[in-house]
Amino acid sequence: MAEYVVRMADGAIRSLLDSLPALLIVGPRATGKTTTARRHAASMVRLDRPAEAVAFRADPDAALGRLAEPALLDEWQSVPEVLGAVKRAVDDDPHPGRFLLTGSVRADLTADAWPGTGRLVRVPMLGLTMRERLGRPDGPGFVERLAAGPPEALTTPGELPDLAGYLELALAGGFPDAVVGPAGAERRLWLESYLDQLLTRDAGGLSRRDPARLRRYFEALALNSAGTADHKTLYDAAGIDRKTADAYEALLVNLLVLELVPAWYENRLSRLVKAPKRYVTDASLIGAALRIDVTGVMRDGDLLGRVLDTFVVAQLRPEVALSPGRPRLYHVREKDGRREIDLLAEIDARQVVAFEVKATASPGRDDGRHLAWLRDQLGERFVAGAVLHTGPGRLALGPRIWALPIAAIWG
Repeated sequence: MAEYVVRMADGAIRSLLDSLPALLIVGPRATGKTTTARRHAASMVRLDRPAEAVAFRADPDAALGRLAEPALLDEWQSVPEVLGAVKRAVDDDPHPGRFLLTGSVRADLTADAWPGTGRLVRVPMLGLTMRERLGRPDGPGFVERLAAGPPEALTTPGELPDLAGYLELALAGGFPDAVVGPAGAERRLWLESYLDQLLTRDAGGLSRRDPARLRRYFEALALNSAGTADHKTLYDAAGIDRKTADAYEALLVNLLVLELVPAWYENRLSRLVKAPKRYVTDASLIGAALRIDVTGVMRDGDLLGRVLDTFVVAQLRPEVALSPGRPRLYHVREKDGRREIDLLAEIDARQVVAFEVKATASPGRDDGRHLAWLRDQLGERFVAGAVLHTGPGRLALGPRIWALPIAAIWG
């Protein structure tokens, strides 16, 4: 059995169980929710196993009362009545550390009612990051460290990837079973099977739409990940209408494999677009959808930039989701497209940290010109900007703007 990789969510779960009665671990399928939750549980019930589910179907309140706490209820959607029992148990006795629940990402979407409101606190469990793989899950995230400065204090790993190395990491993805298990052709097969199940069985439970059309739409999203393409461009490419595309987009967001990063808006910058930026949440799904490897990505300059941008956001997303300060992620783009900033993190609605992702090993001052423009517009609110690149160097590009290796995120 592979050694457990400590996750960023472990610290959050441990802390929240000390103060709250019930947690719901949420995230895309196969991101390790059950594996992590069971490390914090005194007892566990697999409700997708008929023999273990019988008592909970017959009398969920009595069955729940016999479990050592914290009790893990895995695949809770197999016996949805258990949610009502959890609600009643918490209402009767709200002492901390009673229950952990894990299950299908789509389970609460199909429920007629959701009794967990006000009783279950959600803890996000996203893809495996490089920080976690290297055994560094704790401590401030990259956004917070960059905001605290100075960037000269940021460390980087001893061995830095080159461009091909970053793409290999990106296309390997963050699903633990794919990352720590198979490699090469076997990993690609695992990822393609994952995507096939997602678009047929998982999505099929929420939508009666044609899975072939849903696949075409996802392929269009994969080609445009980390972009602000007009929605009509996407659904025309998939051969579907606007109504169907809206339903598919909502479906994929609910399945947590698509994220809409909102546009950042400031009154003094009235020429900013307000459309969201769409990200496939794991770059490995881009490779699986398009059946493309590192060599293929390196031959497509547009896709190369999108894969790198998607990979960087996948590294930052879990940190931001679990950060005590709860930074919010945005993108910035002028309506005429003259200036665009890949990612902006707003901390406490006051401080701003911004990022550009560049597929270059030798960044120069020109690569930070859009960050400099934003800094000049925002003044002291702009605390730091970074051009994240594929080379080894770190370089000051101007006041509060630096060029840093992408690997500084997990250094």
